[in-house]
Formats: sequence, structure tokens, C-alpha cells
Amino acid sequence: MKKKNSSSGTRSARSERRKSEETKAKHWAKEWLDALVWAAIAAIILRTFFFGAYRIPTPSMEKTLLTGDFLIVSKLAYGPRTPMTLSIPFTDIYMPGVNLPWTRIPGYTDIKRNDIVVFNYPIDVAPISVKTNYIKRAVGIPGDTLRLDNKVLYVNGEEEQSFDTFMFNHRVDVRDRIRLSPTKIREAGASLVQSGDGYHIINMTEQTAGEMQGWPEIESVQKFALPDEYDGFSRRGFNFSNGFANHDNMKEFVVPKAGMEVTLTAENFHIYEDILLRYERNMVERNGSQFMINGVETNTYTIQQDYYFMMGDNRDDSEDSRFWGFVPEDHVIGKAGIIYFSWDSENWLPRFSRIFDVIHS
Repeated sequence: MKKKNSSSGTRSARSERRKSEETKAKHWAKEWLDALVWAAIAAIILRTFFFGAYRIPTPSMEKTLLTGDFLIVSKLAYGPRTPMTLSIPFTDIYMPGVNLPWTRIPGYTDIKRNDIVVFNYPIDVAPISVKTNYIKRAVGIPGDTLRLDNKVLYVNGEEEQSFDTFMFNHRVDVRDRIRLSPTKIREAGASLVQSGDGYHIINMTEQTAGEMQGWPEIESVQKFALPDEYDGFSRRGFNFSNGFANHDNMKEFVVPKAGMEVTLTAENFHIYEDILLRYERNMVERNGSQFMINGVETNTYTIQQDYYFMMGDNRDDSEDSRFWGFVPEDHVIGKAGIIYFSWDSENWLPRFSRIFDVIHS
């Protein structure tokens, strides 16, 4: 009888130990699940209201930012936007047709001229917050008067502030039709765009152009600008460029700002068309220089929000505001902050010298 009680007690002790272990395991799993949930919530809050990550996919900002740079973008700078759509966190999957009421929480600074800004690509056909992310330099802020003359940008009548990292296409004429070595061009930090009879079109900084001028096989080096009468780019289908000859020459215009009243004409409608129709969602009927806006015949319109004119630092390899127009204030995401990593895809190596570099305007 005693043996039976001893056996029963052993089974009971084992059962209690199993229950205790199961309880501990469930408690451990619950703690980890709680930690993961709170970590996800914290990540969503940080990503929504504080910081974002962005990778440079194209050379449009070289040499300022390189293809393969990974950036931290400050949303606090210009003020974070509250959620604009219902979407799955950390993905581009969103619920079509559901737009949330949103606002921009005040930031600690306004966009200043020449800030490097991340924004939603305005002419994407999608809700604002899920449009493709772009990064450019804000060369024109609300109220600025801009003009582009043979690649030279004038802001409020003065030549824009230039940076050593700006890149332009240059025409390089060679002596006795010598063919320049592509390797030599690449090692100089430039890239060959086109070759012709006795000349090359090369994309490079002004410093590199000056150094190349001293090469013995070079006859001359000068910026290559499309002639003012060239209209090839007006056939690319971008509304904004229809009224301008090309991306090297643009007649004087004002960057729209909230409260500014504009007079619409047949000649300037291409500047404001996307603002009225796409960004501020008006119903517009046009007959020559006569306009019907929201059922009212008028040729004046008051701009409802601020706009910005963005350009890439690699001026001849950047699809920017010269082609698709202004960036509305509600499309602004944040200010480029630091490079937290950089990957050189050509050599399959990290660019260690760029890691944790602060991005200066």
C-alpha cells in the first residue's frame, strides 16, 4: 500500500512540474509577444512621426548623394503628417478609396532654399502617402521668381547658389579626332554620355571639367546646353514642360504660394494646370483664354497651399520639376539627415567613408 502511494505521489509531482513548465513557457511566450507588439508599435510611431529611411536609387543627386546611399530622413524638421490612408505597416499595401482626415504636426523649421527634401512624386496616380518617394534640392520656395537661361538658374534675379557637387553635361572637343579613353573619363569621376565626330558629351562637375581642360588631347571643354528654340522635351508628355522650350531654358515664372492670386491665360495655363486639377481638385473647363472654375466663369484663381520647385544636383540626369512641375506642401515627407550606410554596387563593397556622414544643404 505504501508503494502505491509513493508511485502516485511521484506521478503527481511530475504532473505538477509539467504544469509549472508549461505555465513558465506560456508566460515566457506572452512576454516575448508583448515585447514584439510594443516594439512594432514603437517602430510604427517612430516611422510615422519621427524618422524615415530612404535609399538613393538613381544618380540624379550625384555627386552630393550617390546611388546606393541609405539615408535617415527627419520628419520632425518640417512636421510629420498624420496617417493619410489605411495601410499595412511597413508595406505599400493600402485600402483603395479610403482617405483619412489628416493634418501636419508643426515642425521646428520651414523648408529653406537649397534644402535637400524627400517628398512624394506628385504626378503618381495613387493616394499621396503611398506615392513613390523622390529626393531633390528645393531650389525655389513659395513666392520665388525663377528663370533658367542656358543651364544657369536665376532666383529672384540673381544666379543661384552653386555647389561643388553640381554636375552638368559638357561638350569636350578633342585634338585630331582622338578618341578619349572611357576608363580615363571614369577614373576622373565623370561619365561618358555620347560620342561624335571629334567631340564627346561628358557629365561631370565644374572642377573635373577644369582639370580635363588641361589634358593634352583636349581642345576645349564647355557646358553643353540645348538651344533655346529646341522643343524636343515638350513631346515627352509632361504637362508642365509643354510651355517651355527645354530643360536648359525656361522663361521667368513665380513659384506659387498659399493665398497668391494668379490670372490664368492660354499662355500660362500649363504652369497651373496640375495645381488646379490634380492637387487642389477643381473642376475646370477651358475655351481658349476663357475659364470656368467650379461652375463660375473667371480667369483668376487663389492658390490654396504652398508649392516648391525641386531640381537634382546632377542637372542633366534628373527628372525633376522642370518636367513635371511643382511639389505641393502636402507631398513633403521630410529633410535628408544623415547617410547611415552606403553600398557601391559596381565594386560590391560598402563605402565606409560615407557612413554616418551628415547631409549638408
